[in-house]
Amino acid sequence: MFPTAADTQALERGGTIAPRFDANGLIAAIAQHADTGEVLMLAWMNAEALKLTLDTGEAHYFSRSRNALWKKGETSGQVQTIVEIRLDCDQDAVLLKVRPQGDGGACHVGFRSCFYRVVVDGQLVEQSSSD
Repeated sequence: MFPTAADTQALERGGTIAPRFDANGLIAAIAQHADTGEVLMLAWMNAEALKLTLDTGEAHYFSRSRNALWKKGETSGQVQTIVEIRLDCDQDAVLLKVRPQGDGGACHVGFRSCFYRVVVDGQLVEQSSSD
């Protein structure tokens, strides 16, 4: 579905999308709010999820626990509309700059961001994104 980079120069500086999926066929994907810069979530993509994201302009991911492809917001309404897609220097991580739809949240627990807990004195403490 995606080509393999011919060499390091092509991988790191070339214009071809040549993602490097791990041994399980997955690549880490970070969703960041396009307007605020807030990190919303980390998920995984397989080649099909990345291709669907590129083709549709909406975030698709791969669930490791369900072993299934999923479109973000399909049931929750929190569709993530893509504003920009970046791959890191060695193309083994994806950054999606998104505008969340629905209530603007990203977390299945009900928070705006999946990163709603802060480590304080060795314990996890819930904290809203505005704190």
